[in-house]
Amino acid sequence: MKHGKKYVESSKLIEKAKLYDPIEALDTAVKTATAKFDETVEVHVRLGVDSRHADQQVRGAVVLPNGTGKTVKVAVFAKGDDAKAAEAAGAEIVGAEDLVAKIQGEGFMDFDVAIAAPNMMGLVGRLGKVLGPRGLMPSPKAGTVTPDVAKAVTEAKAGKIEYRLDKTNIIHCPIGKASFGAQKLNENFATLLEAIVKAKPAVSKGQYIRSCVVATTMGPGIRINPSKVVASQEQ
Repeated sequence: MKHGKKYVESSKLIEKAKLYDPIEALDTAVKTATAKFDETVEVHVRLGVDSRHADQQVRGAVVLPNGTGKTVKVAVFAKGDDAKAAEAAGAEIVGAEDLVAKIQGEGFMDFDVAIAAPNMMGLVGRLGKVLGPRGLMPSPKAGTVTPDVAKAVTEAKAGKIEYRLDKTNIIHCPIGKASFGAQKLNENFATLLEAIVKAKPAVSKGQYIRSCVVATTMGPGIRINPSKVVASQEQ
């Protein structure tokens, strides 16, 4: 696979055989961000579990202390007082049957997060095939099906992200922008990894975090020492 000149130059900053400490990896990642836009920094964590088994699923949500650097557009499925609370909290899109119809009939998808009051899930369930593949289906585990829709909207705006194991047993998550700098990115990284470690399934045996890589949108991957990640969460 051929890479551009900037990628090749960025790769020279990285020792491929080295397993970096988190803060050093993130500092290096920031240095590899040479695009004209503010690149997102992502974390990719391979876990020692099998996502094919229900008792080995790893999923949840966490509010990053420094946010994600992204402006999030929130849609809320709610009626009455819940709808008013969602609007007051800053939700851009609020609706019930009308919103479901707009998504089904018009293919409306102009939002980044979907939140639902529990009494709306009978309605929202119809959108499973539309929202599910896009990772937008409201879920109790992610805190996006909740009686406190206002709090959920506030958290989404503040930088709440969902982490979820994919079919290859890897979690992919953004932890901010390169412009944040290594220190703020490290605070976000530590918060995410703490949540992932706490979510370890009881049946998981052996090494839980098999590998951890950070990379910017256009940059090369930088490997983090898994033992340093786990040790930092156990202190």
